[in-house]
Amino acid sequence: MRAVAQIDDPTPTDLCIEDQEDALLEGDRTFTPGTAASALRHRTFRLIYFGAFTSNIGTWMQNVVLGALAYELSDHSAAYVGLIMFAQLGPLLLLSMIGGMLADTVDRKKLLIILTLEQALGSIVLAFVVLHEASTSLLALFLVTLAIGIGNALYAPTFSAILPILVPREDMAGAISLNSAQMNGSRVIGPAIGSFLYAAYGASWVFVLNAVSYLAIIVVLFKVALPQPPPSRTQGLHRLLEGFTYARRDKVVARCLVIIFTFSLLSLPFITQLPTIAGDNLGISPRSAGYGLLYGAFGLGAVMGALSIGTVFARSSMARLTRIGLLSFAAFLAVFSLLRHPPPAYPVIFGLGAVYFAVITSLSTVLQQDLDDSVRGKVMALWIMGFGGTVPIGGLLGGVISEQLSITIVCLAGAVVAVGLAVYAQLDRHPLVDPHIATVD
Repeated sequence: MRAVAQIDDPTPTDLCIEDQEDALLEGDRTFTPGTAASALRHRTFRLIYFGAFTSNIGTWMQNVVLGALAYELSDHSAAYVGLIMFAQLGPLLLLSMIGGMLADTVDRKKLLIILTLEQALGSIVLAFVVLHEASTSLLALFLVTLAIGIGNALYAPTFSAILPILVPREDMAGAISLNSAQMNGSRVIGPAIGSFLYAAYGASWVFVLNAVSYLAIIVVLFKVALPQPPPSRTQGLHRLLEGFTYARRDKVVARCLVIIFTFSLLSLPFITQLPTIAGDNLGISPRSAGYGLLYGAFGLGAVMGALSIGTVFARSSMARLTRIGLLSFAAFLAVFSLLRHPPPAYPVIFGLGAVYFAVITSLSTVLQQDLDDSVRGKVMALWIMGFGGTVPIGGLLGGVISEQLSITIVCLAGAVVAVGLAVYAQLDRHPLVDPHIATVD
């Protein structure tokens, strides 16, 4: 059953009807369900969306500085960079299932507020830990980053489960596209601001500003009412494993999850190792405007790729776009790994970012479009385990391998894996098959 959106404005269905009537009677706009513009017409979604955008800018300010700081404090150790990224994202692999169970069980609004406050407090502690960079303890930096990562691991499944159901199902593709775009828009703005502040004032101020940025989503959460989780028919361990049960019964969902786990683990180590690529291959210092521009070009490309799914390609087959995107990703990653001079790296990493998040957005749309809302949080927890949780493990392994061989070998191997996944990505549903047939007992 679909969870009812108990919000403080007209229901999504009502808004859908009103928008169609306005378009017909007033003739001042064209209503196109499924697009990004259509999703933004729903007030609660719009408030949550922009609040998250502001908060994520602060998060990416912190992320880019953490990677660069780890690289410098550890005397350019790729392994320690991977370890810090594991502390940020590794808990997603271990705790996302618990977060997904909570998302489908407890008051989602209270849960999100508590976990947001925990991450904000962690950023303030982090600012004190690195106040004097020369004497910063590498262990303390790891432990505080890990605490923030734990809060994010419990937060992410709940947020991912809520956002798509704040709009009607026909507008879900647009909502997912916009969410991907704001995640990556923050990758453009955040690193640009963070890199400037890091170079001018040090890491501590960046972490303080990130703590302040969490206020944006907290204020919005207090202003809106969120859909409550539907009643669960399972208890205990069965409730925790409900997402696996659903995925086992739905072949398309299962393939989406296999792809995101494999892609994140083996094709995405270049993300966590970007400071290493910049320093070793391109001669760009992580504490420089050039590194911020490199990160920003990647993020800008990701924004364009994510937005394209909800605009230019809104009516295209998401399954087909996933296959094409994986092949394009492989080509861009191979070229990027072979570059040794900065100028061509900027347009290439822009293209890499675009195809990377076009793949993520189209694959996420295939996964979520026909999900049963009663298990949405648990299935999205599995997605987040793959999308976020395996990336730091791949980055950690990639760091170790790059020190033994080279970061170029790691990236080329990831490109080969992406080609294999393009062959595996047969995600079209048979038109005669009921997409909701995979129900949970």
